Parts: sequence; C-alpha cells; structure tokens
Amino acid sequence: MSLTFPNRSRSYDEAGKRIRFVGHDGMFQISFSVATDAISKAPSEAPTAEATYLAAFDTASSSIHEIARNAYARTRKSIYVLTAADFR
Repeated sequence: MSLTFPNRSRSYDEAGKRIRFVGHDGMFQISFSVATDAISKAPSEAPTAEATYLAAFDTASSSIHEIARNAYARTRKSIYVLTAADFR
C-alpha cells in the first residue's frame, strides 16, 4: 500500500517550530513534522505566527505531502522531520 494523507488536520508545535501532520500506509500511522522555516519566512515571534505557518502549510500541502511520500519511500520509518533541505 502507498502512503496517503486522508486526514487533513495539522497542528503547530511552537516549541519545536514545526507543523505536525500524519500519513497512513494501510493500518500504520506515520508521523511527520515540517520545520516552519522550510515553508515560510515569517518571524516566529510574531503574534500571528501560528496562523501564518498553518496557512503556508495549507498552501503548500500538495508539495509537502509529495516530499513526505518520497522520504517515506526511501526509509519506511514511523517518524519524520522534514527540513528546508528536503525541499531543494
């Protein structure tokens, strides 16, 4: 089975400066985080940082999910942290 993203939910992890989301490979749940600096240049100390980062994630979700699929296809782990390097 291939990695899918049927649940469109995502959340902002302020401490880690990441957006968390999950994918599914059959019955297995795969946890992903994407570093906020990989998807947005907004300053993290801004009062609207969370909303800005979540909007940036939503705008780029197709490409983020594709990068997540590629990372998963290479190593098949259960947890991934995607960084700016993954988006090059």
